[in-house]
Amino acid sequence: MLIPCRPGQIILPDLVSHCDFPLRLNPYCAPVAAASESWMIQGAKFSEKRRKKFLGLKAGQLTAMCYPDCEAEELRVVSDFMNYLFNLDDWSDEFDTEGVRGLGDCVMNVLYHPRTYSTNAVAGKMARSFWLRLARKAGPRCQQRFLEAFDMFFQAVTQQSIDRACGIIPDLESYISLRRDTSGCKPVFVLMEYAAGIDLPDEVADHPIIRSLNEATNDLVTWSNDIFSYDVEQKRGDTHNMITVIMHTLGYDLQSAVDFVGRLCKASIYRFNSGRAHIPSWGPDIDPQVETYVLGLQDWIVGSLHWSFETERYFGKRGGEIKDTREI
Repeated sequence: MLIPCRPGQIILPDLVSHCDFPLRLNPYCAPVAAASESWMIQGAKFSEKRRKKFLGLKAGQLTAMCYPDCEAEELRVVSDFMNYLFNLDDWSDEFDTEGVRGLGDCVMNVLYHPRTYSTNAVAGKMARSFWLRLARKAGPRCQQRFLEAFDMFFQAVTQQSIDRACGIIPDLESYISLRRDTSGCKPVFVLMEYAAGIDLPDEVADHPIIRSLNEATNDLVTWSNDIFSYDVEQKRGDTHNMITVIMHTLGYDLQSAVDFVGRLCKASIYRFNSGRAHIPSWGPDIDPQVETYVLGLQDWIVGSLHWSFETERYFGKRGGEIKDTREI
């Protein structure tokens, strides 16, 4: 049923009800989330104002929803990275293009050379902290995929900063391609292997069906995020949002653009389910690992949708109310 809009109001698509995957929560959520927040606050040397804002993020809760089956040690490493990733995103929004490029160079040099590359930068020191712990258990293929995906993230946010500086609104096709990397989903999906203690063979990770499942999940997470974060982003003049792109390129009004992106989000869940029905077999040793990985993608779909109303990043303290009414 369509809900009529009042002036100055938009109605969110009902993505939560559309997604019928079960929401699960890691039993180590509370203590790990608290420890990870302390790690981030101390390592990044937040001011009191930034500390209060950061505590509203609740990235540890997102991690516990998206990695519900792993042990506390693995959950902590992934939680640290999730907190770190959100802050990298914030830092990159604050930096000019050269600053973003320098941030990426510093972090990637630390990850490729954690024991020899020296830096006093906070971002580099914190990258070394989580990477050395991750590398103790992550398989070699998992590590390489993570490095490649994280490198692509920095390349994409650098391009985003160039567009922002030039006032460029990309066309829809270019935006979708870039958004799949600026989202940070690709490295966090790789971490599902680490969290589950698996190391998928390259022929599995690179298979077209597995790639399509990753892409469908990435699209749902990022496009729904564009809906949820639109109000915050438009207030600061950020044009890298699918709703802005749709309005600019297709001439839609705001509510029509929101509805359009909502339909794309619902279609991405259909793409995920459709692709899942066609996963091939790699034999009895590999198939259980693939099943675990795909279940992780499912957890990301449902977990990210529910978390978007738990965090204060998009709706402040009104998330629960907006989840019920869908009115902004």
